[in-house]
Amino acid sequence: MRKPFLGCVKRFTWNFAAVLALAILALLSPGSHSSAQAQGVTPPGLERAQAAKAVHAAELLTVDGVVGVGVGLGAGGEAVIIVTTARPGVTGIPRSLDGVPVRVLVTGPIFANPKPNCEEDPSHPSCKDGGGGGGGDTVDPTAKFARPVPIGVSTGSEASCSAGTIGARVRSGSSVFALSNNHVYAEENGAELGSNVLQPGRFDSNCVADNEPIGTLHDFVEIVFSTSASNTVDAAIALSDTDRLGNGTPANGYGVPDSTTVGPILDLLVQKYGRTTGLTRGSIVITDWDGNIGYSNGTAHFVDQIVVYGAKGPFVKAGDSGSLVVTDNSSVNPVGLLFAGDASGKYGIVNPIDAVLAAFGVAIDGQ
Repeated sequence: MRKPFLGCVKRFTWNFAAVLALAILALLSPGSHSSAQAQGVTPPGLERAQAAKAVHAAELLTVDGVVGVGVGLGAGGEAVIIVTTARPGVTGIPRSLDGVPVRVLVTGPIFANPKPNCEEDPSHPSCKDGGGGGGGDTVDPTAKFARPVPIGVSTGSEASCSAGTIGARVRSGSSVFALSNNHVYAEENGAELGSNVLQPGRFDSNCVADNEPIGTLHDFVEIVFSTSASNTVDAAIALSDTDRLGNGTPANGYGVPDSTTVGPILDLLVQKYGRTTGLTRGSIVITDWDGNIGYSNGTAHFVDQIVVYGAKGPFVKAGDSGSLVVTDNSSVNPVGLLFAGDASGKYGIVNPIDAVLAAFGVAIDGQ
C-alpha cells in the first residue's frame, strides 16, 4: 500500500553544539549572506572526511537506528562525518573515525512518496476537492495550467491517482522531455513506457484519468529495492514538446533555470519550486550521503546524495517530489532533483543533477 509521503510531523534534533545551530540559522536568514557564503564553502579536511566516510559508511548503516552517513560541517567549520538517525539516543556510533569527528543528526526515517493514492485513500479531502485555479493573483501549483505548462507544478502518471512535480524541461537534440522522479512518472518501476504523463496529476483532479497529457513516459532509471543496492538517482523523463511544456516556473517562482549545472557544495544556498510548498529555500548541510529511503515497494539504498535543510519552514512536503533544486541567486543554476525527505519536511534528499542528466543523455533546457 502506498503510504503518504511525510505523513506525520516528528521532532528533529541536532546533536551539534548550540552555536552550530545558531550559525546555520544565521546563514539562512534573508539578507545576511555574503557573496562567499552564497557560493558555499570547501571546509578544511574535506577529502579526509570523504575518505573516512567511504570506508565506514556501510558498517555504520548496520547500526540499529542509523538512516544514513555523509559529510558536513563541524562547529569549528571543519569537515566532519554526519550520521543521520531515525531517533534520538542511538548507541554504537563512534565519536570519531580515522581521526575525523563524527556528529549525529536526528532526522527520523526518510521517505520518497508523492501525494497519497486516492484510490487507496478516497476519504482524503484533496481526493474530493481536486485542485484550485491557476490564474489571478494567487498561483496554485496543483491546478491545471494552460499549455505550455510551467515547471514546478502538479504532474503524474495516468496509472495512479497520485501527484508529484515537473522538475524541468530537458533536451536531447531536437527532442524535449519533462523531468521528474521514477516514483512520480514510472510508478516505482511499474509504469509502461509510452503511458501518458498528465498535468495536473490525478490526485489533483478528482482522480480522473483523462487529463490532457503533456507527454508519454520515455525512460526511467530502475530503482533497486535493497539495503545493499547502490542507487544514485530516482528519475524519469516523459517525451513532450514545446507546445505543451514550458521551461520556467509560475510567476511566483524562481523563473527559468540556467542550463549550466553546479555540483553540491556544503553551505550552498538553494531553492526549489514544487507542487505542494511552492518556493522554498534552504542550504546544503550534507554531501556524499549514503542512506536508506522508504518507498511503497520497500526500502532502497542510495549513495552520494545531497541533504538540504530548510531553516525557515519545511523545504519539502508530500507532492514536491521531482522538484528541481537550483542555486538561490540570480544565476539559478541546477544543483539536483528532489526525491525524498523526513517527516517534518525540514530535510530534503536530492539527487545530484549531473548524475540525473547523464543517466538520460540530456541537458537542462534553460537560459
